[in-house]
Amino acid sequence: MTDEGEPRLLVNRWGDTSGQALGAGGPRKVDACSCLDQARPRPRARVGFHAERQDTSAPGWRRLLDMVDEAAADGREEFRPLIELSPQDRRQIITLPPSIAKLTAVRHLVLYGSNLVRIPPEIGAMSGLEEFTPYTSYRLHWFPYEITRCRKLTRSTVSTRALFGSYKLRAPFPRLVPSAGSAAEGDLGNLEPRRRGATAIHGCSVCDGPIVPGGLHQVWISRRVATDVLPLLVNACSAKCVAALPAGAPDHIPAPHLGGRVDQPASDWD
Repeated sequence: MTDEGEPRLLVNRWGDTSGQALGAGGPRKVDACSCLDQARPRPRARVGFHAERQDTSAPGWRRLLDMVDEAAADGREEFRPLIELSPQDRRQIITLPPSIAKLTAVRHLVLYGSNLVRIPPEIGAMSGLEEFTPYTSYRLHWFPYEITRCRKLTRSTVSTRALFGSYKLRAPFPRLVPSAGSAAEGDLGNLEPRRRGATAIHGCSVCDGPIVPGGLHQVWISRRVATDVLPLLVNACSAKCVAALPAGAPDHIPAPHLGGRVDQPASDWD
């Protein structure tokens, strides 16, 4: 029998990633983000996409590419890339490489306390993914619709108060460019992230078909993904694919929308 006075050992769910995001006693691990005021909801405030572009010459990025290749080669089931990076290198990572599509054996992806501002649509190819942990990644305000292709994904730990349209705060969504305005963008492989949320868009989020120049239709939709309701950015190839989207999650905007000054259900803030 165990002595009731004996201290219990508690499992650290985050391994050795906990506490790293704040950079206490050392270099900063993440950049500051003032996109959302978590102290109080401001449904009429304007927000936008983070405009940073990934520096593909940075040592942290090059090391991340190697780690993805290593994880794909050894078929590991848990991928925690950030714990192998120095604080300076971690801060250089603002997205993940498209090569994560090779990580089909990974069951748990841990991005605790990251400096990420976007996740690439290639996450949808991680067919074995069961658990997703980007907790305390406070600059990550939205996710690609392609994450809904991860059919085995049943558990997630997301800092939901940092999300556009969150149930608690109802933060606004960035205003998307209407489809009629996309005709001027002839090169979908070289986009302005502040305007489109990505530097390149190729395949349709819905049918996986190609998107021709001038044919991009972007909309927001909030859907339950694993444990959480996430704001999802849809890059569709046609109005038909937008019409094929499912309804939004209960207590969220029910139909696909362009963001901006759109009416949302009342905040749960008290």
